[in-house]
Amino acid sequence: MARGQQKLQSQAKAQEKLAKQKKQQGHSANDQKKAAQKALVFVCAVCKAQMPDPKTYKQHFENKHPKNDLPADLKDV
Repeated sequence: MARGQQKLQSQAKAQEKLAKQKKQQGHSANDQKKAAQKALVFVCAVCKAQMPDPKTYKQHFENKHPKNDLPADLKDV
């Protein structure tokens, strides 16, 4: 086991390595989550599920809620 100066150098090197990894990752995970959340524009009137575009919304509505009438904003899609 390393003692004294070796131990301190090893710990400092490990901290630098962790800091470098965190800096590389940055806030990309949070940024991606926020961007994905912004992309979910359409909300299902029945179940409140969020969809990115009207085509997906229409497919969702036809598959998940076949007994309900299609909303007016989806009829022209």
